[in-house]
Amino acid sequence: MRWLFAAFGGFRVGFLVLLVLLVVYLSTTVVPAGHVGVQDFFGRVSDRILSPGINLIVPGTHVLKFSVQTRELKETAAVPTSEGLVVNLDVSLLFRLRPEAAARVYKTVGSRFEGVVIDPQLRSIIRDVTAEYEAKFLYSASREVVAQNMFKHIHATLAPRGIEAEQVLLRAVQLPPLLTTAIQEKLQAEQQAQRMRFVLDRERQEAERKRMEAQGIADFQSIVARGISPELLKWRPSRSRTSSRRAPTPR
Repeated sequence: MRWLFAAFGGFRVGFLVLLVLLVVYLSTTVVPAGHVGVQDFFGRVSDRILSPGINLIVPGTHVLKFSVQTRELKETAAVPTSEGLVVNLDVSLLFRLRPEAAARVYKTVGSRFEGVVIDPQLRSIIRDVTAEYEAKFLYSASREVVAQNMFKHIHATLAPRGIEAEQVLLRAVQLPPLLTTAIQEKLQAEQQAQRMRFVLDRERQEAERKRMEAQGIADFQSIVARGISPELLKWRPSRSRTSSRRAPTPR
């Protein structure tokens, strides 16, 4: 009987150890790097945000991990321009969730906030902003202006919800083939016109330089001509004869 009590005592100790380990396991959670934890205790969401690492929680609390790293959302849309032409755009949005807003986002939007808030708003803004520009702005270097305008609108829309937009990128723009050819020909014509203006300006400057050079020579000749009078011409030969008379005769 004594061995039975000893075995029962050992079983009780082991059970207590397992119970303690279970409580410790249920009372702790690990939040990965680049994430925050939101505590949901049977429908009651705590405003205390769990930081990365090991955190103590109330047993039975469900912890949802939200990434606060920069992420990319890609969107492909066929949208009209101000001329009514339909263009295909590949747009990327770089965004991140602000850590302090994670609990509020979970309570108001849910854990899949990207598809509920960001994606529809991005599609709407792409369509609205593109309708303000002509197709040539999307094809030329001015596309960066279009991207900045999209970023301004999406940033103002997402910021109140605790989501920070970092950048909008226009990855690719596909225009109708005929429009692409027309824009390329127009750009080439504009570049050719700029080259011709440069050549004309250079020739005009060269002609002006030659005119000024010729004017300088003419002015010099005029000054010299005015300085040579008939009296000077008569005086120079007489002076030459006088000098020859005074010269000693060689022996």
